[in-house]
Amino acid sequence: MPEKLLFYAGEKALAQIREKGLTPDMIKVIAGAAGGPKWIVLYGLDQFIFSSWMVKRSDPLYLIGSSIGAFRFAAAMGNTPEESIDKLLDAYIHQAYADKPSPLEITEKSRDIIHHYLGDSGVEQVLSHPFMRLNFLTDRCKGLTAHDNKMIQALGFLPALMGNLLSRKNLGLFFERTLFFDSRDKAPFHTMNSLPTRQVPISRENLVQGILASGAIPLIMAGIHDIPGAGHGTFRDGGLVDYHLDIPYGVNGDIVLFPHYTDRVTPGWLDKSLSFRKPRKEHMDHVLMICPSRSFIRDLPYAKIPDRNDFMAFKGNDDGRFAYWQTVADKSRHLADDFSKAVETGTIKQRVRAFPF
Repeated sequence: MPEKLLFYAGEKALAQIREKGLTPDMIKVIAGAAGGPKWIVLYGLDQFIFSSWMVKRSDPLYLIGSSIGAFRFAAAMGNTPEESIDKLLDAYIHQAYADKPSPLEITEKSRDIIHHYLGDSGVEQVLSHPFMRLNFLTDRCKGLTAHDNKMIQALGFLPALMGNLLSRKNLGLFFERTLFFDSRDKAPFHTMNSLPTRQVPISRENLVQGILASGAIPLIMAGIHDIPGAGHGTFRDGGLVDYHLDIPYGVNGDIVLFPHYTDRVTPGWLDKSLSFRKPRKEHMDHVLMICPSRSFIRDLPYAKIPDRNDFMAFKGNDDGRFAYWQTVADKSRHLADDFSKAVETGTIKQRVRAFPF
């Protein structure tokens, strides 16, 4: 029978899992990539990991996400994660827009999604969670990329695209990576500095604005301005610089769990068409990436996972898109079942393999 879930690990994580299997207390960090609707295929895994598998943990668990990764992890930190993750799914699936939505309309809909799953007490629950520590990324824009006018903003992205083609380090000319962090415990990745990085403690005043900024897609959504504690400026999607989180995680002897929707790690948003741009090997050494197999994806409706193009493909047929995305969410529970079986029976020792890059 074809595998539903694939397990890929860096060199040090691979040796550890082949020897010991995998238990919740072996994991120090969970990473969540950007990718918009693609996260729906991970819904079942999120439910199992945060509602069942990690519940008896006491040591700090550091979550690091960008864009939808930030949305997912804030939802997972609710007092009843099963309910808050369901609320995120429901609000995300049922977002609908005017024929030609403005950036402001899309931004306000994203804000509504955040408020829907956080509710009245969600901010406090994130700030006081007994063991999980939320960290997420956004980017403060420089020069023309900070402009709200689409044409001017696009002109700013052209040199960023060319600079990134030469080296990711050039992104620092256009964006300042901003790490929002839980100040109760210092995360092992707090020293990341391959690009200019500002660190901002999460607070009651900036949590919602920060999460919103982390998912503020360039040219599609409005930038988020002057976030409390982060200083003046225009903040946009954390996936611009950190799309699939090719960062120095800083763990030593522990594992970074990375539930992912694809078997490829793309460092930045501007790298999506650059097949030669790979993650740094040393960043992946302690990472266990779990992702749906291609055979599992072929069995989904339309033989693919949800993506942002679905808004156009189902234009005028929101109910069709709702049904498709809900079906993928329902089927994603099979991935959770496969993960649960692999870790509980120890067969993950035989199934885990080295990263394919």
